[in-house]
Amino acid sequence: MNTMIQRDLEAELLCAAREIPAITVTGPRQSGKTTLCQNAFPEHAYVTLEDPDQRSFAESDPRRFLHGLSKGAILDEVQRVPELLSYLQGVIDSDPSPGRWILCGSHNFSLRQSIGQTLAGRTYVHELLPLSWNEICRFSQHPKRLEEALFVGGFPRIHDQSLEPSRWLRSYVATYVERDVRLLANLADLQAFQRFVELCAGRTAQLLNLSSLASDCGISQPTAKAWFSILEASYMAFHLPAFARRVGKRLVRMPKLYFYDVGLACCLLGIREADQLRAHPLRGSLFETWVVTEVLKRRVHAGRTGGLFFYRDRNGQKVDLVMEDKAGLSLIEAKSGTTPSERLFDSIRSARRALEAYGHPTKTFVVYGGEALQERSRGKLVPWWRLHDASSCLMP
Repeated sequence: MNTMIQRDLEAELLCAAREIPAITVTGPRQSGKTTLCQNAFPEHAYVTLEDPDQRSFAESDPRRFLHGLSKGAILDEVQRVPELLSYLQGVIDSDPSPGRWILCGSHNFSLRQSIGQTLAGRTYVHELLPLSWNEICRFSQHPKRLEEALFVGGFPRIHDQSLEPSRWLRSYVATYVERDVRLLANLADLQAFQRFVELCAGRTAQLLNLSSLASDCGISQPTAKAWFSILEASYMAFHLPAFARRVGKRLVRMPKLYFYDVGLACCLLGIREADQLRAHPLRGSLFETWVVTEVLKRRVHAGRTGGLFFYRDRNGQKVDLVMEDKAGLSLIEAKSGTTPSERLFDSIRSARRALEAYGHPTKTFVVYGGEALQERSRGKLVPWWRLHDASSCLMP
């Protein structure tokens, strides 16, 4: 069993295990779900339904399969045998002892649908995303430069085994297309889908314009919508909604597209070494992707969902990320430049005025590619490498 570093989500899982019979952990393939669950619950038996023999046993005789795990277990890749959950419901109802069952799976929509139909009220669902910067810094060898952090991304195996990122990620993409996509949808043209994924990578941190994607890929808009749903279901990409709470009608409502892992986006863009990012035309978009996903990971791994948006009106005023909490709004702008300057706050200042005019109290932050943490009259200037630092007040 791998030991690796401690994941931030572990505390949430241990807390949930004291309250409810089953815990469900979902997230991308290779995000570390199995290692996390085995480290958090070392006394539990481990069974993966990816194993053909175990899967056949669970499908053919689910009652006997579960009877052999009377003390509970970690059941990995449970979406491979969704009918097993109906039998597990009866087992839980007969013995609702907390923390007996740990369920893992890699497909968002299918697993959530199965859980919602059979185990509602019996399980808490948690998501494990790729490593956050906070977690990456726990490795003795970790990126020291921004370009390296973007290029390597956050998949645990790359850091745990010091693998060459580009080679491992190319293999990951090939496995994803050949295996997971075939499980999620019956695609006749895998090459066209691969092209679609690459086009999406080129649009990370941009508006999710399905008509444009469809046109560039040579497919219909309904097909583009269905294919993007596959990317979301397999945790490759997600959409960030626009903020539109009582701030008038002249807002852009279309969501933005982001990849969960910036290293994967770099791979799909054909970036093969970190230094290419110094002058790459998409450096700004990739840095914004990194900032947005870092905030997302911090919240998700702390058991918090929702509350993240972007803001853009038709006059060009915009904020990369709006974080909504009880105290108000935190406006976060990502700037990949390395020189600290008051001008970095120019784009966020007008948006702040617009939001405060509608009664939204705000705090402003600019995360940039430099080194110094600075308090400015317009807000806080946060260096990229301190994004995880609680003292920055960025992610309370």
